[in-house]
Amino acid sequence: MSRFLAMLLDSATRSTKGMTTGEPRTAVRRPWSDVHAAARRMAAGLVAGGHDVAGLPRGAAVGVLAGEPASIAPVAQAVWFTGGSVTMLHQPTARTDLASWAEDTVSVLHMIDAKLVLLGAPFDGLAPVLAERGIAYRTIESLDAGGDFVPDAAAAAEDDTALLQLTSGSTAEPKAVRITHRNLHSNIAGMVHASALDVGSDVMVSWLPLFHDMGMVGFLTVPMTTGLELVSVTPVDFLTRPLLWAELISKYGGTVTAAPNFAYAVLGRQLARADEGSLDLSSLRIALNGAEPIDPDAVAAFTSAGSRFGLQPESVVAAYGMAETALGVSFAPLATGLEVDHIDAQQLEEHRRAEPTAGEPRRRFPKLGPPLLGIEVRVVGDDGAVLGDREVGVLQLRGESVTPGYLTVDGPVATQDDEGWLDTGDEGYVVNGEVVVCGRRKDVIIMGGRNIYPTDIERAAAQADDVRAGNAVAVRMLSGTEGAMHRESFLVAVESRKAGDPEAEQVIRKDVTRQVVSAVGVRPAEVMVLGPGTLPKTPSGKLRRAATGELLRARV
Repeated sequence: MSRFLAMLLDSATRSTKGMTTGEPRTAVRRPWSDVHAAARRMAAGLVAGGHDVAGLPRGAAVGVLAGEPASIAPVAQAVWFTGGSVTMLHQPTARTDLASWAEDTVSVLHMIDAKLVLLGAPFDGLAPVLAERGIAYRTIESLDAGGDFVPDAAAAAEDDTALLQLTSGSTAEPKAVRITHRNLHSNIAGMVHASALDVGSDVMVSWLPLFHDMGMVGFLTVPMTTGLELVSVTPVDFLTRPLLWAELISKYGGTVTAAPNFAYAVLGRQLARADEGSLDLSSLRIALNGAEPIDPDAVAAFTSAGSRFGLQPESVVAAYGMAETALGVSFAPLATGLEVDHIDAQQLEEHRRAEPTAGEPRRRFPKLGPPLLGIEVRVVGDDGAVLGDREVGVLQLRGESVTPGYLTVDGPVATQDDEGWLDTGDEGYVVNGEVVVCGRRKDVIIMGGRNIYPTDIERAAAQADDVRAGNAVAVRMLSGTEGAMHRESFLVAVESRKAGDPEAEQVIRKDVTRQVVSAVGVRPAEVMVLGPGTLPKTPSGKLRRAATGELLRARV
């Protein structure tokens, strides 16, 4: 029996809360009981089949291509009621080549052995593209056509797959994280405990994409499964007018929200220009910051600008997470705000120790809190030895939340070693039980025996005039004999609206170099100034460092 389904079915009968969608145009609130009733009808439609599509067998994998939270919530439940798994497919944009997208999607569907794709707005028009490639599909709208289905928590076992989360990055070589019912239940329980979620009083507000784990798990599955009040809009709504995010918190008395660091930087700039008294952010108790490196300066700018509207700096909760644990790994303690560890740069870069210091040069790393209930974290050195406090190595995880494996085009791949440990690929350390992440191991730049994290370079580069916020990338570059890491260097790419103007580009390059040298004491081999929208990004909007490296090395 699935404890996750049991929790979902229990909240469906008990909760009086619901989800509000449709902002900022026409807001519509549906109680979770109505969402549940729609899910039962959809489950009946899935099992019965229709429109020349066979009924869905128990445990089948289903791809979902839809953008509206109001459609995704009941259809996800419907698939789970049949014992199936949900895969949120990568969504094409206006600039996407549909032929390439279709081929990539076919690869993904073969990889997960999907029996069906469910189409919803605004992607209904892609039906002919799927039909041309022989992909079975149905519209979400066609499922809600009567009938009933009696769900049972025994429809799935604890180790059956509930979600297949596609990893960010290139879809040419797709990979999906297999999230079981056990993983989901454990991670949801851990996050609910760490954030002290209260079904009676908390209101979650989100614009996060539902094809990303933070959105799908944290701000749809969690409120839907626990019965929390939710206000949900789409990423397009936020990107079109970022201040909408704050307006919804103000209007609905939002208490819990979350986003990657770049979004708080964007909102901070919007709040700084907003009219005094136009918003009330005093209700917000959790502004979770995760999914990408946290910039203390961006957080400070956000809390400073928000203070005029009642925002409490203590509401910021730094977090560490990944799809491999369903979502959360660690949350900083509540009501403490962002706590930053200031450490000696030389000790970090030359001796792999995080020694605290008030002097210079130093590096700043946010403390990401203790592991969630049910998750163990340890730090391991290059020799496999388990390290102590403030010793820097690779972070490994173990626990009920940790995925058993990936699905790849070459077949399933296990993620855990014989003792159940998952290698995250992240470098970091532990201090007083709290996790600190320094960066991705594969991205570390080694120069003169120093281990330099690209995030330090990128934050410095972003301080240069005319560089677009959040659009600076540092990538490692080997020179000379392959493997001669002591001769490694790096490239920096920044986006600017002044790209194409030779004189302006020269000024930007000099300023970026100056900022980087001042901050980390090393000089980039080259600085490239690119136009807006040039740097490769994941479907969720994060910069893709590896793909950027390929782009830059091709131009050198």
